[in-house]
Amino acid sequence: MEILRFAHIILRDFVVHKVVVRKIATGAWTLSVNPGRSACLNGSLQLDRNISRSTFSVEPSVKESTALIYRCHGEPSQVVTLETLKLPPLRSTSVLVKMLAAPINPSDINMIQGMWQTAVVLSADDLVTVPSDIPVLSAATLGVNPCTALRMLSDFEDLKPGDTVIQNAANSAVGQAVIQIAAAKGVQTVNVVRDRPNLQKLTDGLKAMGATCVITEETLRRPEMKEIFKSYPRPKLALNGVGGKSATELLRHLQSGGTMVTYGGMAKQPVTVPVSALIFKNVKIRGFWVTQWKRDHKHDDEALHSMLEELCTLIRTGKLSSPACTQVGMLDFHKALHSAMKPYTSMKQVLVM
Repeated sequence: MEILRFAHIILRDFVVHKVVVRKIATGAWTLSVNPGRSACLNGSLQLDRNISRSTFSVEPSVKESTALIYRCHGEPSQVVTLETLKLPPLRSTSVLVKMLAAPINPSDINMIQGMWQTAVVLSADDLVTVPSDIPVLSAATLGVNPCTALRMLSDFEDLKPGDTVIQNAANSAVGQAVIQIAAAKGVQTVNVVRDRPNLQKLTDGLKAMGATCVITEETLRRPEMKEIFKSYPRPKLALNGVGGKSATELLRHLQSGGTMVTYGGMAKQPVTVPVSALIFKNVKIRGFWVTQWKRDHKHDDEALHSMLEELCTLIRTGKLSSPACTQVGMLDFHKALHSAMKPYTSMKQVLVM
C-alpha cells in the first residue's frame, strides 16, 4: 500500500477527519482516519503524487455505515429512521470515506434528501481537496451556504465597494455568510429579519459580523425606509430566501436595473412581481441553486477550486466564520430535526458522527 496524500476532502458539505489516501494492492483507494484532525467532504479528489511516500499494508475495516433514511415524504421526525447499511465493495476508482459531521440545511428539511451517513464509498472523481487548516464546523458548512452566498454576490451584479445589497432571512446560514463576505468586499448590507423577543441580541450579533443595517419585516414595509436610503445607495442586488410578501417588498427598494435573486422559499408562498417594477424600473428576476451551479461547472475544476480557495482564505483570516451551530449525535437525530424546524432559530443543527 502506498500513501499518496494527507488531505481534506469535500463532497457536498460533509466533514471527515484528516485522512491518508492510500492505494491498496487491488488498486482500490481507501481513506485511513487520523483522529483529532479535521477535513471536509464536496466536488474531484486531486491526488498529488509528488508528496513523499512510504509503504503500509492494510485492508478496509469499515464494512457498514449508520445512516438516516427516509422511504416516503412527510414530517421529517416521523419518516426519517436510523438504519445500518452495508457499504458497496471498493473498486479501482472508489474511495472509502468516514464522515465526521454534516449539517441539516433547510433544503434537506423541505425535500428530505440529505445524506447523513457515517461512512460512504465514493468515486474519487467526486472529491476535491481543501486546506487541512479549516475548522471542522466551517468545513461542515462550507459546501452549501458560503458557496451560495459567494456566487450570488459575484454572478449577478458587478458590486463595488460602497454598493448596497438587501436581503431577507439575514439570520440564516446563507444570510450570515452574505453579511461577512460582503463586508470583506466593502459592500454594505441591509438585512431583514422577522421580529422576535430577542431582536436586539440578534441585531447586535449580525452587526458584529459586519451587517450595515438590520431591520424587521415590518420596518421593510414602512415609509421610514426612505430615511435608511438617505444614508446608503439603493441596492443593486436583492437576495430572497423567503418569498411571498417579503420578496415583493425587497423589489420595491431595488434601484432601477437592479436584480433580485431567489434562492429559497421559507414562507412557502409564491413570489409576486409588480408590473411597475418590470416596466418602470427594469428589474431583473433571477433564481439560484448551488447544486445546479456545481452541475454546470462539473468540468470546470478551476471555477470550483477558485471559489473554495476564496472562501477558505476568508475563513483563515477570520473574516468568515461558520454559523452558530448545535452539535447533535446521530442517535439524537430526532432532536436535531425538530430543532431545525423551529421558527426564529439561528442555530445550524450539525450531526456529528
